[in-house]
Amino acid sequence: MNPSVPLTRRSSSLSSSLGLGEKLFASPADRRFVQSVDDGLELVEQGLLREIAFADEIADATTRYLLAAGGKRVRPTLTLLIAQLGDGATPGIVASAQATEITHLASLYHDDVMDEAQMRRGVPSAQTVWGNNVAILAGDLLFARASTIVSGLGQEAILLQAETFERLCLGQLHETVGPREGDDPIAHYIDVLGDKTGSLISTAARAGVMFSGAPREYLAPVAEFGEKIGIAFQLIDDVIDLSDQAEETGKRAGTDLRAGVVTLPLLYLRQEAQTDMETAALLGVIDQVVDATRAAEDGADPVDEAEFAEIVRRLREHEVTDRTRREAHRWASEALAALEALPAGPVKKALTRFADRVVERSA
Repeated sequence: MNPSVPLTRRSSSLSSSLGLGEKLFASPADRRFVQSVDDGLELVEQGLLREIAFADEIADATTRYLLAAGGKRVRPTLTLLIAQLGDGATPGIVASAQATEITHLASLYHDDVMDEAQMRRGVPSAQTVWGNNVAILAGDLLFARASTIVSGLGQEAILLQAETFERLCLGQLHETVGPREGDDPIAHYIDVLGDKTGSLISTAARAGVMFSGAPREYLAPVAEFGEKIGIAFQLIDDVIDLSDQAEETGKRAGTDLRAGVVTLPLLYLRQEAQTDMETAALLGVIDQVVDATRAAEDGADPVDEAEFAEIVRRLREHEVTDRTRREAHRWASEALAALEALPAGPVKKALTRFADRVVERSA
């Protein structure tokens, strides 16, 4: 099966993606700042179309597949925003932003295999189309291509890429194995998010300083900002997984729940079930339906979709989901606190809006 997903240039717009309206960025200097970042994003997008290209037909089709399906370009946007503290969209900045986005793209192929996800970005996931082996190899090809780009940026960039890749793998390993005896499951989960999501967003932030000529004193603050906003980003994803607005999210409500993927609302529910009988009853129903859903994949009788939708609704409307949203806002607030060392101006203002947008999003 070789699906046809049109691959066209994606014109990114900072003002549209972050909602930077006229009142917020009204001065001529602010408008020049926004235009500079938008121009950089266009260069990144053109480079992605060029870099994810293979002479081999199957390699080309599989690696371009999820790029063609869309994406928010969160990481390149962050790199280009922070680069405005230095010389802006230098060749090194554009290359590093491309490498980070390709690394992220590669991780999606592997994540979907590990999580047995059926959909990604509104289209069937790669392993649904080509099978696990091809999806894993497509991800490997993308990791290799990202490393090739990084190799032209010097030893510091190579080390940064290697450290980030190590954390991505450790995060996936720890998620797969789960907490050890005596570990706090929630603390373990947050650590996994820091490795799997926060590390790469932190790398994108650091690259904005490293390759723009910005003062090195900003490296630690933006690294902390990236790590913490990455955790907030993933916690909001946990909330979005329960959304019944499939046209916005690009996947069915309860996709992670159906696949048995751990999320913070479910961890909170398990915690509360230890002392609350009503919560324990709800958890029992959820576990029963999820187990039946998993068994149906192995040939057992299918689960009634209306029944599954009902438990997703009950979890979505439970206090634990709002608690997860509040936890995401807390991490975003800590991320913003890390920016105190940055000078006042359009970069700091845009990063504040960036953080707000992360926790406000519904897809």
